[in-house]
Amino acid sequence: MGAVSAIVYLLALIFFIPFAFYKDIVAATSGGGNRDVVVEMQHVETGRILHRFPHGKLASYLSGVLSLQGIVILGIGDDLLDIRWRHKVLIPAFGSIPMLTVYFVDFGVTHVVVPVPLQPYLGHFIDLGWLYYVYMAAVATFCPQSINMLAGVNGVEVAQSLVIAVLLIANDVLYLAPITPYPHPATDSHLFSIYFLLPFVGASLALLSHNWYPAKVFVGDTYCYFAGMVFAVVGILGHFSKTLLLLFVPQVFNFLYSTPQLFGMIPCPRHRLPKFNSVTGLLDVSVTEWNAPPSPFVAVTLEILQRLWLVRIKKNDDGQIIESTNLTLLNLWLVWMGPMREDRLALSMVAVQTICGVVGLLIRHRLALVVFREDNLAFGPGV
Repeated sequence: MGAVSAIVYLLALIFFIPFAFYKDIVAATSGGGNRDVVVEMQHVETGRILHRFPHGKLASYLSGVLSLQGIVILGIGDDLLDIRWRHKVLIPAFGSIPMLTVYFVDFGVTHVVVPVPLQPYLGHFIDLGWLYYVYMAAVATFCPQSINMLAGVNGVEVAQSLVIAVLLIANDVLYLAPITPYPHPATDSHLFSIYFLLPFVGASLALLSHNWYPAKVFVGDTYCYFAGMVFAVVGILGHFSKTLLLLFVPQVFNFLYSTPQLFGMIPCPRHRLPKFNSVTGLLDVSVTEWNAPPSPFVAVTLEILQRLWLVRIKKNDDGQIIESTNLTLLNLWLVWMGPMREDRLALSMVAVQTICGVVGLLIRHRLALVVFREDNLAFGPGV
């Protein structure tokens, strides 16, 4: 059903194009309502030259749609073919090519503001050049994959995406509210973001009603990819990718926490989902089994993590580690809170996502003043 939701969303974006650019179309055609405008003869065959139409905005919009179409096709292929993780990790990077190409042609800004304490040494801005495109490609890769990693429980993929989308809309509204000086340099960027996020919320709410515990349908990898790419599109083309990452704190933590398994230091099974106990009806932590004792370094690391309540290990009679819990945020929550019902675990993740997101927005618009001179809510372009 993730593919169905994605297709409905894409159709909504396509149908919305005339409405998003209606005023610009009217202004650029028929003399903007002036019936006395004369159409020159050469334009009858070659077409009109629409000087006042925002071709750059339309190109950004269409490149976002094209990137989303690409990622949906690749996601459906993953669901059908069950591509291995090491092969599909770069799928979002291929999907982001249209978006990054238009960014390069239409916008091309690759400099970033330097924090105030470092400005005496580095200046007010530093140009990252091609490294900025590597960063944006990394954002476009991380967002879909991080949604896909924090998954496997009824409703958790869609619910976390909805929380992120609603918080992004709240951030956009700050720039569009009457209290914000108009015209604000970031107004168009955040209006662009809302164009993509509102239909996403609608499509996701419909999907969540069927995917919440007990789920009648499953979302598959397609939804995770397309949801993450929606956020990457609005963050990159809306020019607030750093703000976007502040709303991905649980996903960033889940990725960093999972790295020992992802990079082979600890055995990594095909699926690391919490396991269902058929006797109690609750979800409990899933474990990875050690066929051979871990190296001394890994063993000491696991011992330290257990003392910090970050992992649970099991030893044999000889004191060797034979089991350790899988390193995911879902399993970690069960280590802390004990077994629980699937819907309670999903609600816990929603609460964590919401709290972290609200704190992230507060950091963005209040604590950022500690390292930057001003918040662009009142001054300057969007970041």
